[in-house]
Amino acid sequence: MTDGTLRYVEAGAFASVVNRLAGWLVRHGVGLFGSRMLYVRGRKTGRWRGTPVNVLTVDGVRYLVAPRGHTQWVRNLRAADGRGELRLGRRVEPFTAAEIPDADKPAVLRAYLRCWKWEVGAFFPGLGPDSADEDLLKAAPGYPVFRLTSG
Repeated sequence: MTDGTLRYVEAGAFASVVNRLAGWLVRHGVGLFGSRMLYVRGRKTGRWRGTPVNVLTVDGVRYLVAPRGHTQWVRNLRAADGRGELRLGRRVEPFTAAEIPDADKPAVLRAYLRCWKWEVGAFFPGLGPDSADEDLLKAAPGYPVFRLTSG
């Protein structure tokens, strides 16, 4: 970002309630619209931390997008060398994540907005699935994106 800060939108009270409900559903095996529980070891405690996420698949490649910006799970994933787990009910899938460069984000952000703008649109002010590449590229530093591989 131009001012040297990293974009982070903290969850409000309503979002916290929705996240708790989504987390409960996913932990019990109900993954709506590709949702999973993301578990990553905390960068300070080393304990597993979980949060519900939407896993995006584009051309057979899976991605995690952080609509709130440089959140705690993003920081933890970076500190854990990209290693974590996606869970749906009892199913556990270890993965390795690689952060993609800003130049590669517009297509992924567009696909993410096409799938979940109804849910996360408030975190993408002025952007949508029909936004110009230039607009998505300008916003890209505020939205970490990770390419996932199994294992």
